Amino acid sequence: MLKWIVVSMAVSGVWAQEPARYQIRRAAGPVVLDAKLDEKAWQVPPVSPFHFNRWTEGEKEQTVAKMVWDDTNLYVGYYCHDKHISASVTERHGPVSQDDCVEIFLSPNPEKVKNYYTFEINAIGTMLNRARTDWWKGPPTWEPEGVRYRATFQGQTKKDEAPGDDHWVLELAIPFKNFERDAAHTPPRVGDRWRLNLNRLGGKTNKQSSTWSPLGPEVRSFHTPEAFGWVEFRD
Repeated sequence: MLKWIVVSMAVSGVWAQEPARYQIRRAAGPVVLDAKLDEKAWQVPPVSPFHFNRWTEGEKEQTVAKMVWDDTNLYVGYYCHDKHISASVTERHGPVSQDDCVEIFLSPNPEKVKNYYTFEINAIGTMLNRARTDWWKGPPTWEPEGVRYRATFQGQTKKDEAPGDDHWVLELAIPFKNFERDAAHTPPRVGDRWRLNLNRLGGKTNKQSSTWSPLGPEVRSFHTPEAFGWVEFRD
């Protein structure tokens, strides 16, 4: 497996900080969704270390995330350092935030940043989706088209904490066609900029909360698109 290294970096949750920024590079090869992250496509720089915005105690277990793209999908990979992995929610659109989970909050049009989409997935592969946009008139949850993913413990009915716990991985492919109502171009063109945040929640033990782009003291929720980071699509 490709070894992903956590870069040491001092972080804080001050709102005055600039939003995080990242250049999403075009994938240099196919991405196989096997929760291993060992393809050539993943040999790109990681995003900056995650911020523990409301930390009071416990171990700050880092998340190493990367993003790449092709003409069809945005790909997101998460390598979650975790000594206590637990998940039990199996219901589609269930309360996966109770488990070890990761998510991406994505706004394809910076001019309408409050139009955003969520993809939240726990360590056993249960997903919750929402479309908080001015066009979606359906229920609180939303069914995206063609999303594919693989988690380390995919398909298990329950993951209990175990002595050998060290990390878990999620690979996610999101088709750009899901954002045709908001994005300037689908697929994006080189130089297009979107807003998004990458988030993580812990399970039963060492229940930490962290984000790629920092949340300041006055930000009460992940659901704050004004605090999302900036990404730019590059070749």
